[in-house]
Amino acid sequence: MPAATATSLSAADFDFVRRLVLDKSSIVINPDQSYLVETRLAGMARREGFASIGQLLAGIRDGTARQFQVRVVEAMTTNETSFFRDHHPYEALREHIIPDLMRKRASVRKLTIWCAACSTGQEPYSLAMLLRQHFPALSGWQVDIHATDLAVEILDRARRGRFSQLEVNRGLPAALLVKYFTKEGAEWQIKDEIRSAVRFEPLNLTSSWRAFPPLDLILLRNVLIYFDVSVKKQILTRMRGVMQRDGYLMLGGAETTFNLDDGYERVEFGRYACYRPRSGQPAATSPPNQVGVRL
Repeated sequence: MPAATATSLSAADFDFVRRLVLDKSSIVINPDQSYLVETRLAGMARREGFASIGQLLAGIRDGTARQFQVRVVEAMTTNETSFFRDHHPYEALREHIIPDLMRKRASVRKLTIWCAACSTGQEPYSLAMLLRQHFPALSGWQVDIHATDLAVEILDRARRGRFSQLEVNRGLPAALLVKYFTKEGAEWQIKDEIRSAVRFEPLNLTSSWRAFPPLDLILLRNVLIYFDVSVKKQILTRMRGVMQRDGYLMLGGAETTFNLDDGYERVEFGRYACYRPRSGQPAATSPPNQVGVRL
């Protein structure tokens, strides 16, 4: 039998990581995903000077490496993203959702938007470019785009707004690359006019929130799929509690509010459907003394 490698993951260590991630983030790691845990933690263990993943996890257990607990949880979050991901949601934003919100908010000239689980920033930056490119009238409005994510290191990358050639090749039209980015060495730097339009802050969707201002639009795309049913219900109910009654919630193509929260109604725009609070439903209320990101 071949000797175990320095990065091999024991069954006990895998179960420990699963429990830790579930406890700290409510993200469910499936029993058949030990390879994923090993792949993501092997590099971290090496960089931090541990002989193996087991040694790293042992240190977290006994307290000698407790400072890496958050890093392990962050390493297990999925940060798959791209510019203008899936295309159809942005088409719905351009042709239907943003024009509708502009009509409804014409008297106050203000839009407040939240991109939850924003990863390295492609989603909020795509939204900022879309607004700048197609809605010049908003230049006289107060438009707040708030972007949050669990992983602090990922947010630092997002704030910098620097992307590799591979990242800008994924979904970003060439015309927008030329217009809103500058080439700096092997990377592309997004221009300040777009970067400054987004505010990035840490937030764990399953931890406490403090009071939010009324939100016109929430992008919670490709996030719910990582939670169990009870957590999905909690998040959707709390989202409804911070939305304007005529606001919109955008989910991923494989996600729905059906059988999770009947306080939403489905709204279809061509090949994309999103959700808004159902007419006549009482607003959901967040629990008191919530703390978290300020939007």
